[in-house]
Amino acid sequence: MNTSYTMASAPGALPLLGHTLAFAHKPLEFISGLPAHGDLVRVKLGPLTVHVVCHPDLVHRVLTEDRVFDKGGPVFEKLREVGGDGVISCPAQAHRRQRRLVQPAFHRARMPGYAGVMAEEITALTDEWRHGQVLDVPATMYQLTTAVTTRCLFTPGKQDTAGLPELYDSIDAVTRGINRRAMLPVPMADKLPTPGNRRYERARSHLTRVTETLIAGHRAKGLDQGDLLSVLLAPQDDASPGLTDAEIHAQVINFLMAGVETTAGLLSWAWHLVGTHPAVRDRLQAEVDSVLGGRPAQHADLPALELTGRVLTEALRLYPPAWLLTRSMTTGAELGGHHLPAGATIMFSAYQVHRRASVYPDPERFDPDRWRDTRKPPPGTLLPFGGGPRKCIGDTFATVEATLALATIAARWQLDPVPGPRVHPARRITLIPDKLTMRLSERGAA
Repeated sequence: MNTSYTMASAPGALPLLGHTLAFAHKPLEFISGLPAHGDLVRVKLGPLTVHVVCHPDLVHRVLTEDRVFDKGGPVFEKLREVGGDGVISCPAQAHRRQRRLVQPAFHRARMPGYAGVMAEEITALTDEWRHGQVLDVPATMYQLTTAVTTRCLFTPGKQDTAGLPELYDSIDAVTRGINRRAMLPVPMADKLPTPGNRRYERARSHLTRVTETLIAGHRAKGLDQGDLLSVLLAPQDDASPGLTDAEIHAQVINFLMAGVETTAGLLSWAWHLVGTHPAVRDRLQAEVDSVLGGRPAQHADLPALELTGRVLTEALRLYPPAWLLTRSMTTGAELGGHHLPAGATIMFSAYQVHRRASVYPDPERFDPDRWRDTRKPPPGTLLPFGGGPRKCIGDTFATVEATLALATIAARWQLDPVPGPRVHPARRITLIPDKLTMRLSERGAA
């Protein structure tokens, strides 16, 4: 079937600034409005022309043809400033080798061991909670995912967790800095001595020091500790050289950046959605009561936590953490019947394609039951972990972590909304709720 795809320029561009102000002020609304103009829409961000891909068919092609539509553009250029060329951020020519070397750390055989550590950290976090306490939900989930990521992937013992608050503050500051730089691609603005730029540079230096300490500690022990860093440092034979020191450093920062904020955002949105939909909350509590009987969730429980999984899938549809991604074209090529030159910047948004009414009826509604149908949605229409050769290498890890956390916490605690302003997404490249507070009720407490 031959399909005709339209191409247009977004209206409302200002002299010199283009669409920068509209995009920076209300990025989700701006991106969501582009399909009304075409399937492929030209946008001006200052001096940069960006081609925003709005149709799922074209998004699917961009994701699967990674040697033409390579990792690049404002998001990944800024990520490389911090994390170098790791498996998440490296160009296609380096990706296959790096992925082959890193993949064993995410083999399914390692997941039960990771799940045990996740359960320990979930229990340690919630043991400090008190009935009636008001939580800053994103900050609390950030605390949890930082502890899980550092222990599972880089194995500091419990006695080494004193520096975790500073670590997640650094990750938060760097993510905010990448967001500013990606949405306002004006090179000189990065050099100005603003408070935001100074926080970004301090945080970036701290991440570098943490990474160097983790690598040095592992090398000194010289043992396989069952974690990602052990895999990265494992000796290779002459026929299959391992990662360079720079590549190892890049992997650590890549996974610190990717493993903390994205899962924290997913869990935060899940709590918000469950808390504002009492009927779903009641069904979720009934499921975890039946499966867990009051104990923490374990890896073996995952198949039985069916509604829990659907709640998370629907949260990922509505609020995909990596909601905006960019690519750079390595060669001139046709996309949707329109020629784009080498070097063209491509942008696409999971947030936008996840809200297509033709695929998801009543797309703004939170409905975990839409996932009772186990058939895969059409290509290019569900992208919480990307797709194609560059699909997130840690997707199973993140899903296991989020499922165990949601089930274990829901079995003991109820999180209720606190009256206040409407919860909305923060303006950043990772979709996380802004100012989400909820009150704890210990289930069964008077």
